[in-house]
Amino acid sequence: MPRGVAERLEAYFCGLCSRCEGGPGTRLEVPDAGRIAAIIEAGFWASLKREEGYPPKISLAYISPESASLAMRFERPLELAARPLVKLAPAVERPEIHLGIWPDERGLSVWGTTRSVPPYCFVLEVVAPGLLVVKHRRRDSSGKYVNVAVFEGDQLKLLDLGPTQEGDVPRFDTALLRPNLDPDGTATDVLVQLAASMRAHGRGGSLLVVPAGQDRWLESIVRPIPYAVVPPSTQLADLLRAGAAGRDHAHWHEALAHAVSAIAGLTAVDGATVINADCEVLAFGTKIGRRAGAARVEQVVVTEPVEGSQRAVVHPTELGGTRHLSGAQFVQDQTDAIAMVASQDGRFTVFAWSPADELVKAHRVEALLL
Repeated sequence: MPRGVAERLEAYFCGLCSRCEGGPGTRLEVPDAGRIAAIIEAGFWASLKREEGYPPKISLAYISPESASLAMRFERPLELAARPLVKLAPAVERPEIHLGIWPDERGLSVWGTTRSVPPYCFVLEVVAPGLLVVKHRRRDSSGKYVNVAVFEGDQLKLLDLGPTQEGDVPRFDTALLRPNLDPDGTATDVLVQLAASMRAHGRGGSLLVVPAGQDRWLESIVRPIPYAVVPPSTQLADLLRAGAAGRDHAHWHEALAHAVSAIAGLTAVDGATVINADCEVLAFGTKIGRRAGAARVEQVVVTEPVEGSQRAVVHPTELGGTRHLSGAQFVQDQTDAIAMVASQDGRFTVFAWSPADELVKAHRVEALLL
């Protein structure tokens, strides 16, 4: 890995830790560039091996045993190397189990496991052979992680994050939602969770987000709707209306996760799921049709929140198949809505109308969701 990349990652995490309530001392748990490179190298080579035919899926957290909670400590720390990581993988591949990495007299070692890491802790997740993600947990109590860099084979994607940002991303940029759709940012945050859950079920799917209190979106839907929800399902909406105080409690986040998972599951059914800006479920399994008298979508502007990426204007079929084409058409016809489209291969695109370009924008956000 280029030294400059490791140095930028070090600077990014130092910038985050300097904002923690713990003060400058938290910088001590930021690995330097050399250690970052060593952790990524060990994770990469481990990802290419197999244990009893299975590729490893592991999470490495740079944290001292003393700082970890819910930890299990080994009597003898293990070398940070591909073979020990692969041997351990079957025991630690479940969500929210991290292998603790910390320096000792031999260099970096695996001291044990932890089920909890503090905000901004450096985490490397081995997702698949040759696919690794550098991430950290957010400062709030939601437990969600922020992706910082994605390594896929010999390709590197550094997400477009400044080194001193708060780190409350992944989030869709403000152009994705009109102010009347998302007045306080809450819906954007939930849409990110929905996107991650849609991507996770692996079947592909489409989610349409339309303004609340309007039915103009029906002009772009083929009738009859096989699974119209009457009255609208409000489970997720009710949780969001519970108020900020409830969001600090673990049971609220657990209930939110279940509600998100339930809606994401609907998107696995053939056709699009429709929710409004209040996160009420209106229908699923819907077929998108071009609005009467509307022009056929011919071009979209493609963007990706990755450093060095260039926007391009392409035909929507270059992004994928029928789901992408119909999602782009829906947004061109319903400019106050957005369409979120997951492909079976893991790609994820958010379509939104761009008044400045007078075109549909296709935001490729899969790097945020790994």
